Amino acid sequence: MKFLFDIINGINGILYDPVLIILLLAIGLYFTLGTGFIQIRYFREALRVVMERPSSEKEVSSFQALMVSTASRVGTGNIVGVSSALCLGGYGAIFWMWLVAIIGGASAFVESTLAQIYKRRDGDGGSYGGPAYYIESALKSRKLGVVFAVSLVLTYAVGFNMLAAYNLTSSFTSYEFYRPEVTPWIIGGILALVTAYCLFGGGKRILAFTSTLVPIMGIIFVLVSVLMIIRNIGYMPTVFRLIFQDAFNFQAIFGGMAGSSLMYGIKRGLYSNEAGIGSAPNAAAAASVSHPAKQGLVQMLSVAIDTLLICSATAFMCLSSGIAPDPALDGAPYVQEALSTFLGPWGHPFVTLSLSLFAFTTLIGNLYYVENNLTYIRGKKLTKGATAVYQILAVVVIFLGAAQEAAYAWAVADLLMGVMALINLPAILALQKHALAALRHYSAQRKEGRDPQFSSRDIGLAQGSLDYWG
Repeated sequence: MKFLFDIINGINGILYDPVLIILLLAIGLYFTLGTGFIQIRYFREALRVVMERPSSEKEVSSFQALMVSTASRVGTGNIVGVSSALCLGGYGAIFWMWLVAIIGGASAFVESTLAQIYKRRDGDGGSYGGPAYYIESALKSRKLGVVFAVSLVLTYAVGFNMLAAYNLTSSFTSYEFYRPEVTPWIIGGILALVTAYCLFGGGKRILAFTSTLVPIMGIIFVLVSVLMIIRNIGYMPTVFRLIFQDAFNFQAIFGGMAGSSLMYGIKRGLYSNEAGIGSAPNAAAAASVSHPAKQGLVQMLSVAIDTLLICSATAFMCLSSGIAPDPALDGAPYVQEALSTFLGPWGHPFVTLSLSLFAFTTLIGNLYYVENNLTYIRGKKLTKGATAVYQILAVVVIFLGAAQEAAYAWAVADLLMGVMALINLPAILALQKHALAALRHYSAQRKEGRDPQFSSRDIGLAQGSLDYWG
């Protein structure tokens, strides 16, 4: 395991520094400028669009697609990921997480708009799609589409699901009943069984469950964070000073890039909001909307909810407590110790409960993406038998993930996530003109006071070139 871990860490060192740092920041900034700072100009429009209802109750609404993508984005990374970034990277990591989210919102718009443009009809009148589909249709490369789909399956079915299970387990280490030889397996078993029950209920149950649970989960967590921040409001100026002071300590950053606030902020920010890595477009393509740009705006909103709202809530909750980030508290223990200064003995159970909900919705959202990409690899929908096999394997991975060590779990997740980004970011850069043309077309109709409608000819594509839009 140590030999394999060293190899993965070596690859990650090259993959993130400098390749993904440059790609993420440069492409995100390029899209931000190209869309005229869409994250700011169209924020209110995104709030309006997300509440639109589809023409039929059988169709997936923008809100449901948002909840599926948010179920994956808003997960254990918002608690344990933020804690890990602070404990290992320092105060400045939260600034770099903010930056990745702000400019990543534009990348999220582009990739999800492309997923809508190139989505395909299913046999039930709905739609499906994602990066694998727009890579094949627009870049004319099925092989690259398959490579992306395989990387997504490995990332979400293995890397992220193992990590989510581990992150939940880490919140139990502070309890007296915790036994490292037994407790992780019990937690993994319970989580695996509950996930299996939901999975074997079908996709509609996934949509209904996440649509209900995600908003409640997020609101309660943010509310508790706000109350704690208000209680410690006098310390908040010091918190902001420490964040910005550490974020721009370039001597420390370049003196040890791998362990710097910049590196941890980018890694954990990307793990949390997933902007640009090609996951959310799988949910975006399922939404029934009158114009592709609508779902691009909705997924842009999801990034803001994830990082600027929930990740910030976790960071301020921890830092306002006055307890300094420490590698010894890496993960759930730091959040639990910080919250205990406000909730007393209830601090630890609250974090455990929150992580239980976050982990479960993460697992469900992740497997929604996995099934979509397994369908792409096979070329048609999975048979009931094949679906059952993959779901059983996914449940086994969740069970095993609960007993993994932190360093191994994070290293595998970082590697697989990086491979996805390395394929998707250049792809959306190459196809940006279609997404930007869709945005201009959408804006023109909104200025005329119309509900935007779309067809392939509106962005210069030949009639009949798109499966869904004609």
